[in-house]
Amino acid sequence: MHIPIKGRGSLSNRNSRFEAHTREAFDDDWPAADDLPARPDTTVTVETARSIITRNTSPDIPFEQSINPYRGCEHGCIYCYARPSHAYLNLSPGLDFETRLYAKSNAAEVLREELSKASYRPRLIVLGSNTDPYQPIERRLGITRAILRVLDEFHHPVAITTKSASITKDLDLLASMANRRLLRVFMSIGTLDRHIARTLEPRASTPAARMEAVHVLSRSGVPTGVLVAPVVPALTDHDMERILGQAAEAGALDAWYALLRLPREVADLFMEWLRAHHPLKEAHVMNQLRQMHGGKVYESEFTTRMRGTGVFADLLRQRFQKACTRFGLNARRVELDITQFRRPASATRQLPLF
Repeated sequence: MHIPIKGRGSLSNRNSRFEAHTREAFDDDWPAADDLPARPDTTVTVETARSIITRNTSPDIPFEQSINPYRGCEHGCIYCYARPSHAYLNLSPGLDFETRLYAKSNAAEVLREELSKASYRPRLIVLGSNTDPYQPIERRLGITRAILRVLDEFHHPVAITTKSASITKDLDLLASMANRRLLRVFMSIGTLDRHIARTLEPRASTPAARMEAVHVLSRSGVPTGVLVAPVVPALTDHDMERILGQAAEAGALDAWYALLRLPREVADLFMEWLRAHHPLKEAHVMNQLRQMHGGKVYESEFTTRMRGTGVFADLLRQRFQKACTRFGLNARRVELDITQFRRPASATRQLPLF
């Protein structure tokens, strides 16, 4: 069995689905060269983006456009559904995903070009649909802040999803845009148990710090919601009501939840994590998850992949709805104003005639 690595979610660098060969470790009774596992450093490769706005037509996602400043995510959340995307870089969705990162250094410049095109039609843009825009390297690189400055200049509405309390370092910009109904934030909090979070999402902010960020953002006039995600049956689902209650008390306006999703390589990585950290709960967690996905570990159907089906999924849905009613969440919808979009004079290359 692989040994957990402090500060990392993955226990291994499992092959991606595109690899022609697979490798399997076995015990040959030879002494290990080092009793401690290697602690891989984070490396960041600068990437020149040709385009920056990603578009989707998924019927269960409430937005059409998104921007991801980074590929890979140092937060190391073992359950991250974005892990399989690293396979397209010929890298492992395991440790490579959280240690070998790519930064789109020219993201702001490319975004300015795309928004300046006469053919562009403004629609909500989401930051953080795949990887976290406020993962640790953002403190040094500031790509997310540069993107926000461009969106602010164009008066373009944006929603941010993150697990990082460091979002508050951009409070000046966030509050200014929110005051003009151009920005809102969703903080993802799947558990309040700091011990579980430390291995489940090792380099994300602690649950308490994220909850405090909800309070700071809300107090500053930034419409903030909470995502109870992912809900891990038999491990974190008992925290749902407490998360919603504390978020409402901190000033959150609305809430949403999503069931644990284990597409492609993520399933084996997650089960490997379970065996290492919660061996007595592995069977229970996976059995309940399969019951919510029609006997499978993962269901890719748009209508059910986020919430599941069956008795346990229905119970989870009822608990969420009742808790939101009790705490006054989702009582009103925050609408961002798309009509304010304009192209600044500096974005127009053609000189006026007179």
